[in-house]
Amino acid sequence: MTDLTPISPLGAAAPRVDSLGSITITEVTNRALASVAQRKGGSVSAGFKTLGFAGAPDVCEMLEANGHRAWWMGPDQWLVDAEFDTSGTWAKAVKEAMGDAASITDQTEGFCRFDLSGPLCVDLLQRLCGLDSDQMQVGAAQRTQLHHMACVVIKTEAGWSVLGAHSSAGSLHHALLEVAVGLH
Repeated sequence: MTDLTPISPLGAAAPRVDSLGSITITEVTNRALASVAQRKGGSVSAGFKTLGFAGAPDVCEMLEANGHRAWWMGPDQWLVDAEFDTSGTWAKAVKEAMGDAASITDQTEGFCRFDLSGPLCVDLLQRLCGLDSDQMQVGAAQRTQLHHMACVVIKTEAGWSVLGAHSSAGSLHHALLEVAVGLH
């Protein structure tokens, strides 16, 4: 049997961390993701409550509960994350919570995530996308084009999370690094 070694979206054995002056860019690889698509006539509110949330996140909103995060992606669509474990059961747990109200898809390998911290992150984001990042409050989650790539930008207590397509991880990372270097 072949021994497989997991790699990060950037192709390394460990997540990459770049500190450029006052900005830190951290590749995040320890989160499992599941998409929730509400079915016609269904209601996912009870399912989100089963997972510990107050309800389904509203438009441009991210909610946190029990170490999980959920955010709005579009009409009747959300992403929900949790700490990654090797059993790969997060999507199954979300499906059990949602029942027949929603279709659930494991998205763990579909996205890459970079967490940004430091006082110049707003400046970095303003150079890469059209969001009013200086106006975003903790718990805001917005879809945007970041350097011509579809992304989600989330404002958290610790800073910012930027999620993009797994296949664009290298390009997204390069764009973040390039602007961070230019700010210093």
